[in-house]
Amino acid sequence: MGALEAVDWQAPWLDVWRVPGERVAQRVAGGMALHEALNREPDNAIAFVPQADLRPGEPYERYIFNSKQCPTREGLHDFFNGLCWIRLPQTKKKLNRLQALEIERAGVQAVRGPVRDALTLFDENAAFLQAPPALWQALIDKDWHRLFVQLRPLWAQARLVLFGHALLEKLVQPRKAVTAHVYLAQTAIHSIAELDAWVATDLTAAKLGAKPFAPLPVLGVPGWWPPNETPAFYDDPEVFRLPRSAAHSPEYPQL
Repeated sequence: MGALEAVDWQAPWLDVWRVPGERVAQRVAGGMALHEALNREPDNAIAFVPQADLRPGEPYERYIFNSKQCPTREGLHDFFNGLCWIRLPQTKKKLNRLQALEIERAGVQAVRGPVRDALTLFDENAAFLQAPPALWQALIDKDWHRLFVQLRPLWAQARLVLFGHALLEKLVQPRKAVTAHVYLAQTAIHSIAELDAWVATDLTAAKLGAKPFAPLPVLGVPGWWPPNETPAFYDDPEVFRLPRSAAHSPEYPQL
């Protein structure tokens, strides 16, 4: 079985990725190169090119910013990255612009620095949560029993959209420990296009440098993984870790 054939498109965390993902995967299964299969999608914000088009020594993010082309390797990682460009293009453009500005400002260093680190973390592992304030507070408190057991009915009013392409890749082989870095999304959002526009506007270098993320083991989300129907699922301290300190936690904004 090929890497893309291993994707279970019925997994609940892939609902927003299913339609373009299945189309692209079918083209690849038919023998098309991944970059060509991605380019067949309508209204792309960027062109996908073979990885070989990225010149040795050229920073990946700067190349994308200057050329409006995304170097693409075969495999799951760049497959999901391509889908992110297709479904949330404004967010991807904003991340790329912020990366390019940081490279222009500081050059390419051995250590990325806090802003580029946060940008990379966001790009690879972020998820967006729309939820009632009580759920968000329990999440940032790492009060797992309250979040997933006591407040379980409130998850019917929440929506979690996975964005990071490395995160999506890891979930092709689901493991209990897979954890997203959650970014609170404005609650009055009704479509992926609205979410994309809001996140692209909300993201700034200063905000990302403060690491406004809350860790969430995603297979704990009600309805996403059958084993979590048992409350004892959350009694695993290696996955559902207690907070080390309440000194720095993202705050639920007044919306």
